[in-house]
Amino acid sequence: MKCGEQQIRIFVDDKERDLQLPPASENILPGVEWGPYDRFGTPAYWCVMANYSALAGSHSCHKLGRSLVEEIAACLLGGYGMPAELGIAAFNRLRELGVLSQEASEASILRHLLEPIKVGHRMLRYRYPAQKAKFLALALSRMQRQAPPSEVAGKDLRDWLLSFEGIGPKTASWIARNYLATDEVAILDIHICRAGYKMGIFDLKQNVDRHYFQMEERFVKLAETMNVRTSLLDALIWEQMRTLPAKYLQSRIAA
Repeated sequence: MKCGEQQIRIFVDDKERDLQLPPASENILPGVEWGPYDRFGTPAYWCVMANYSALAGSHSCHKLGRSLVEEIAACLLGGYGMPAELGIAAFNRLRELGVLSQEASEASILRHLLEPIKVGHRMLRYRYPAQKAKFLALALSRMQRQAPPSEVAGKDLRDWLLSFEGIGPKTASWIARNYLATDEVAILDIHICRAGYKMGIFDLKQNVDRHYFQMEERFVKLAETMNVRTSLLDALIWEQMRTLPAKYLQSRIAA
């Protein structure tokens, strides 16, 4: 055993896994230390969480829709500035109404999005209804007329989706990850970026608007070095980070 190596035993119900991680001071990526596994937000911490999740069988399926059309709709209706639960509720409403199985007009989609949506025990207003109605109508129309590339890999599908109006790198990666269960891409939303800045895998001068693919490459490499699936690591980081106060996260990053 290497001096300082971190030894962890993970238990999930009647299953267990022994995990050996490098010393906290050893680099996982150039300029990025593994850190102690019991300190929130270090690469070692996320590696342990990813192994726990894999052993538990969680975060193994990410599909929201039953087809590529539905997956595009679900991800288009979610995303930036949209609570996940509200986006899913809007998607479920449109699917139940049969809107996604036809070439729906922008006006009809907008009409449904303007109606209050039940989320849990509350009735909420959908955000950005006009913008999302426009993008979804265009996507549905295109999917009626043009088939996606055949036998595509994760990045191929993502690159094709980038030609859709209203679909940027994050949404395109989200669709590709969900639909193909690919580990070639990463969904770099605000929660993943905050975790990446905290770990030091992203430079604070980088942002997803200008450096998405460079940042994605670092995240994918991080997952590969941990020997965990990119899709699993992405999902569990998002799940934990979204529950923490933004003020806390920003102060920790600045420190």
